[in-house]
Amino acid sequence: MIGEGRVIGLDVGERRTGVAVSDPLGITAQPRGTIHHETIEEGVEGVRALVDELKPVCIVAGLPLNQHGKVGPQAEKVLAFIKQLRETVSVEIVTQDERFTSTQVERGMAEAGVRAKKRKQMVDQLAAQQILSVYLDRRAAERKRATS
Repeated sequence: MIGEGRVIGLDVGERRTGVAVSDPLGITAQPRGTIHHETIEEGVEGVRALVDELKPVCIVAGLPLNQHGKVGPQAEKVLAFIKQLRETVSVEIVTQDERFTSTQVERGMAEAGVRAKKRKQMVDQLAAQQILSVYLDRRAAERKRATS
């Protein structure tokens, strides 16, 4: 099991990667921003810079499985990104099922009256925050079960 410390959450996209980060105890997730990139290499470099700055114990990348829970074309792209990232950083990288995360975040912002332009600016980092929150909650539940 991964120890206590910061965790970075990623919502990897073809041109934008949303980033969230946990507090130093790995309990809560906050949106951190968006890395804009034209290539996988640019995206990986952006994440590597964050790893150098934040010194996380783990990276959680959302894996967009298809509706049947299988790896499809979009998940293959994320796995290619993760493969390159693993060659660049020495931090453990795990995946978290993120089916429909971005859609849920966009719907919630629309229902809250957030303008479309603002939603586009925020959706990736909020999706990363949701991915990271699910992972942190699951990790906390596993710890609790282990000590019961």
